[in-house]
Amino acid sequence: MSVLMQFAMFPTDKGASASPYVSRILAMIRESGIPYQLSAMGTIIETDTLAEAQAIVNQAYALLQADCSRIYCTVTFDIREGKTGRMQQKVASVEEKIGPVNH
Repeated sequence: MSVLMQFAMFPTDKGASASPYVSRILAMIRESGIPYQLSAMGTIIETDTLAEAQAIVNQAYALLQADCSRIYCTVTFDIREGKTGRMQQKVASVEEKIGPVNH
């Protein structure tokens, strides 16, 4: 099974820049060894089970809960049986169909 999860989590009570708080979450994900991809609007991870993905959300919340009184979070799941490595495969499949990018 492959569970792709895209999520964004950050405090809304700490001013305009959330990067110090988001970096805590990214450090935790990096240390976990779970494949991830950071984007400007969130982070995508791929796990083998839904429980593993949900555990990442719980750990991220715990990292912020200690000193943040209001936390915003969005989560999107794509769960598929019988496949792995989809984080890269899905992007490669679309890029193959659209061809090279001309700048």
